[in-house]
Amino acid sequence: MSTLTRRDFIRGSLATTAGAALAWSLPTSTWSRALGANDDVRVAVVGFRSHGRSHIQSFRSLPGARVVALCDADRDVLNGGVREFNNRKEKVAAYTDVRNLLEDKTIDVISTATPNHWHSLLTIWACQAGKDVCVEKPVSHNIFEGRKMVEAARRYKRVVQAGTESRSNEAIRAAIHYVQQGNLGKILVVRGFCYKRRKSIGKVAGPQPIPDSVDYNLWCGPAPKGPLMRKNLHYDWHWVWATGNGEIGNNGPHQLDICRWVLGQNSLPRRVMSIGGRFGTIDDGETPNTHIALFDYEAAPIIYEARGFPRRKGDEGMDAYRAVGSSGAVMTSGRDGSPSPNTGIVVECEHGWTDVTASVAYDNAGKVIKRFSGGEGAQAHDANFLKAVRSRDISGLNCEIIEGHLSTALCHLGNISHRIGEDSSPQEIRERIQGDKDALEAFERFQGHLSANGVDLRKTPAVLGPWLEMNSETETFTGAFRDRANELLTQEYRKPFVVPPKV
Repeated sequence: MSTLTRRDFIRGSLATTAGAALAWSLPTSTWSRALGANDDVRVAVVGFRSHGRSHIQSFRSLPGARVVALCDADRDVLNGGVREFNNRKEKVAAYTDVRNLLEDKTIDVISTATPNHWHSLLTIWACQAGKDVCVEKPVSHNIFEGRKMVEAARRYKRVVQAGTESRSNEAIRAAIHYVQQGNLGKILVVRGFCYKRRKSIGKVAGPQPIPDSVDYNLWCGPAPKGPLMRKNLHYDWHWVWATGNGEIGNNGPHQLDICRWVLGQNSLPRRVMSIGGRFGTIDDGETPNTHIALFDYEAAPIIYEARGFPRRKGDEGMDAYRAVGSSGAVMTSGRDGSPSPNTGIVVECEHGWTDVTASVAYDNAGKVIKRFSGGEGAQAHDANFLKAVRSRDISGLNCEIIEGHLSTALCHLGNISHRIGEDSSPQEIRERIQGDKDALEAFERFQGHLSANGVDLRKTPAVLGPWLEMNSETETFTGAFRDRANELLTQEYRKPFVVPPKV
């Protein structure tokens, strides 16, 4: 196990402003191979059992890019991917160990959608190997890792883009510009939502067998290589702390990135606080399934809400705040039979509000006053990345790694407050947030939502996290709870999969 002192962490995490970070271009001499003007950018996709498949599809469809290698610790996934390429008469190399892939000097780009606990180390190794990186959200598993990724990109002069593709959605960009120009007056509060049905992952009585197709040592990587104490190795890793970051770390980076973008904040908040819990189920999950995180920025507060239950017990739809959501106010069933998610961002201002995700602005009476148009962001995001890979100019990246780090750090902050919190009654929670009408309103809806799903907070208390004070320059906690909170800024790593203090 590696050891990392708090002094080492603080020394290594001195923040660089986003503006300064983007004030230079990358020399072409740092490429792992010489790239001619007409050469394809050669891409390797690492981790593609789920979302990584969309990475493959996107880069295959973009002019000037070619997917030439696949890597996955699950041989069944890897072999299935190779078969699809073979069926199309396309040549592709196959790796189970990413370290072997990184030795290939003909590969220019790593695009990764591994589980969260691999994102940082893989990005750092790729930078050290002379590769550019497109890394899926959340870019890191903890705050220390995110800062190390930024440092690695700077030291090795690599193009590193975070996979929060809303930054490349023209309609969203136009809506945010409209708000930032003051057309609705001063911003009062920014709200982010992810209401997505999450069912129990089950409860096991003992260690479960590892799938024969999986190299478990490689799958665990930086995480502890303990027994599998859940039914499913894949996907359900989201809901345990050793490998995942809960819903706020799963979908939250998308919403919180937009929230911070709207406010124009290039730092962490002054304070953060959490209200949440894992309600209504006894399973092997550890992370909250219903969660509020409060971020105290000087410009305006951010309130984030995640819900894993439908709008009421026995219903098929999800809640909607002011009818905000990717699927509208009335939710229909998803492709797997579960309710469709309802996600969105509401910016409340003096003279109206904006549903940023739907790109619509309203006055305070609810009348539509402006609609914004533009293309979707996913493929445009990858095209934006490839443009920077060719030009070696990162100033035009829509979500350079510093942006991904700061937005992902918000997710980690909310989780840290939750993890050092205590069971508290509804009255104790109200007393903690009294005087904050927006936080109180969010909590009252939180309690009403749980009640509609058969959860009584008087009998099953929520976890109330403390207000944690931040030093944004050092990205560390100050104040009464600093010792416990700072311990969760990083983690122990399993050799040889160690995220280094010095990259």
